[in-house]
Amino acid sequence: MGIGGSDMYRQQILDHYKSPRNYGELEDPTFTHVGENPMCGDTIEMDVVLDDDEETIEAVAFRGDGCAISQASASMLSEKLQGMTVEELRDLDRDDVTDMLGVEISPMRVKCAVLAEKVAQDGADIYFEELDVDKTTTED
Repeated sequence: MGIGGSDMYRQQILDHYKSPRNYGELEDPTFTHVGENPMCGDTIEMDVVLDDDEETIEAVAFRGDGCAISQASASMLSEKLQGMTVEELRDLDRDDVTDMLGVEISPMRVKCAVLAEKVAQDGADIYFEELDVDKTTTED
């Protein structure tokens, strides 16, 4: 795939940006977490509902503001997470997200692309009391 990816994937990103899936809030989420990319101002807040055994993700909703990459990534990820186990969520990495987007992401935009993934992972870790942070950032 060339720099910037194919037109099909660019169209998919624009579609998710203009018509995000699962945008909004969930009633009575198991956990909610917010994160930001302070370098560019992207923000994502994600609600997650787990099943009764707290092992599988039943529903995801997000809201936020930011560039097309961050918002499209959140939209695509919100679809992908439903039905995943918490362990599968924890195992996601940068490559999984960039592969999902289908385009080559410049080093400056990777933090935009992975923000939603980090918010979901940190939210789960906080819920299960394995991480002590108030807000996720992609700033290192």
